[in-house]
Amino acid sequence: MVTRFAPSPTGPLHLGHAYSALTIQALAGDAGRVLLRLEDTDSTRSRQEFAAQILDDLSWLGFHWQGEVRTQSDHQAAYNAALKDLARRGLIYPCSCTRADISRAGAKLGLQGLVYPGTCRHRPMSEAQDGDALRLNVARALEHAGALPAFTETGPLHAGTHQPDPDTLIDRIGDPVLRRRSTGDIAYDLACPHDDAAQGVTHVIRGADLWDSTPLHVLIQTVMGWPVPIYHHHALVTDETGRRLAKIDRSKALARYRDEGVSHAELIAMLPPLPITPLAP
Repeated sequence: MVTRFAPSPTGPLHLGHAYSALTIQALAGDAGRVLLRLEDTDSTRSRQEFAAQILDDLSWLGFHWQGEVRTQSDHQAAYNAALKDLARRGLIYPCSCTRADISRAGAKLGLQGLVYPGTCRHRPMSEAQDGDALRLNVARALEHAGALPAFTETGPLHAGTHQPDPDTLIDRIGDPVLRRRSTGDIAYDLACPHDDAAQGVTHVIRGADLWDSTPLHVLIQTVMGWPVPIYHHHALVTDETGRRLAKIDRSKALARYRDEGVSHAELIAMLPPLPITPLAP
């Protein structure tokens, strides 16, 4: 069993991160191998000081990882090679649309926000311009992939075997950005499954907010010939109003708890109960 904790250094860790990291460690148990990956492909928000704080906070938490930390910004050439492969097979296209353009086009709301209406889907890669995004043509990728494999979910909210639904991928997720416009940054939906394959990850353990991304990742894994891991989506840590804790909500950082003298044991007591039984390897 190989799993990973993969925070983004775009802000400090909060209680939700602590729960996810410790859940991953508990589910891996003594027999599993736990890796640490810094998903720093967002060049406008990632900061070295946040990366350093993450490593310090994880050590204080008692989260132990094996091997070197993988930093995604060090692997741009590998992501570009994946994009080149997708382009060769006609599975991606350039897109100049802004969020305002997509909203004005009457895009409908899907599982992950507005579903891209396909404005630039007709554009060939030969017309790509500096500053264009690159999007996956989901319908064409589904044709290329054929029947998608079922994936196994061991998390408490969706436990079982799931077959990705092509209609849901097309109508409720749409064509995702794989390379962002203007910055040229690789997007999560390509970098994450790429790195899981590159690192030999067998079990992806992450928050329930990423559940809806899983069928898309299975599609990309299938198209690229990468293994489909076992998935486990854990519940999110929420505040007293039921709102999930996240950096975008300016949730209280672990470092602030530490500065206020909160002990390791006191912080663990603030979290939901951790798993007591490791996953089967």
